Amino acid sequence: MTKNAPELRFKGFTDDWELRKLGEVSDIIAGGDIDSSILKETGAFPVIANAITDDGIVGYYDSKFRVIAPAVTVVGRGVGVGRAQVRYKSFTPVIRLLSVKAKKHDAKFLESIINEYKIIMESTGVPQLTVPQLKQYRLYLTSLAEETQIGNFFTCFDNILALHQRKLDLLNQLKQAYLQKMFPKNGEKVPEIRFADFDEKWEQRKLAGLADFSKGNGYTKNDLTEIGNPIILYGRLYTKYQTIINNVDSFAIEKDNSVISKGNEVIVPASGETSKDISRASVIGKPGIIIGGDLNIIRPKKFIDSVFLALTISNGTQQKEMTKRAQGKSVVHLHNSDLKQVNLLYPELEEQKQIGFFFKQFDNIVDIQQNLITQLNILKSAFLKKMFI
Repeated sequence: MTKNAPELRFKGFTDDWELRKLGEVSDIIAGGDIDSSILKETGAFPVIANAITDDGIVGYYDSKFRVIAPAVTVVGRGVGVGRAQVRYKSFTPVIRLLSVKAKKHDAKFLESIINEYKIIMESTGVPQLTVPQLKQYRLYLTSLAEETQIGNFFTCFDNILALHQRKLDLLNQLKQAYLQKMFPKNGEKVPEIRFADFDEKWEQRKLAGLADFSKGNGYTKNDLTEIGNPIILYGRLYTKYQTIINNVDSFAIEKDNSVISKGNEVIVPASGETSKDISRASVIGKPGIIIGGDLNIIRPKKFIDSVFLALTISNGTQQKEMTKRAQGKSVVHLHNSDLKQVNLLYPELEEQKQIGFFFKQFDNIVDIQQNLITQLNILKSAFLKKMFI
């Protein structure tokens, strides 16, 4: 194998790949202004900008387009600069979105190789990429036949990923629907959906009489180490929220006066950027985990299930009440004194446990699906590295 060929190839292809400038093998243009006089919410030809949501589509023209599909768009400015996406419907690029129309090369192949090389243009201000810069970009290309096979392979792979992502999205939507129906709505004393044999009204009491309260102690990101005692910092509840935390991937050397979990504590952030950020709770499922500062700790009494408590104060009327009690401007705070005043609706312990177990099982299914998507992305990255130079 020569240095100008990838490590992994389809059968029948042996020729070296050729290093070419992108401007030599494609027509590249930048998007202009939106023609608002003919822009519609639906139509035949998408109008695409440097946006992340909705695939960048900002509207449609009925009878007008600038680029014939298939072609590749490349984000030219801001978040995601240099990110390529193949387009299979003729379109009009706007607001500095770059368009790459290959002359004799496969569009999906170009999308994959541009994203694999991760074009990054340095800038003193907002990151940006211009047409002249993109034209000078050099990449290894092969025959159209080989590119087409590679492009088809990654199209199939992306379709599989999209299907699994859609399944994950539907699971999360279904969970939210269950959360809305398995806890009482505002002003109600019973939920819409209940397990069999439970028909009593839920009780309402202030959280102060249902649990003991304390706080975590010390520790910041600067205290984290590669090995040591497992630790939870308040940022974990924003970046990797879970109803039940059993596995922790951050560690620290234990200090004096550290607060160590005994298991089944409910933790709530004491500060955050918005009231919604801190109006969520998790259960620490295992003992022996350091609980960092800026975390409120709730230890429920015997007749309150920890998982049920975390679920109910993270959703519905209890969450709205927590949100109202959070105070601050640039930084929002939520103290134990605020949590104690939350009015909690709860059924008998056995029903609480069944609700908690139901959502534990549901979260396990969601985690399996998320892990599958993670593994598929790792596999795709491995193929990209071996199938391109």
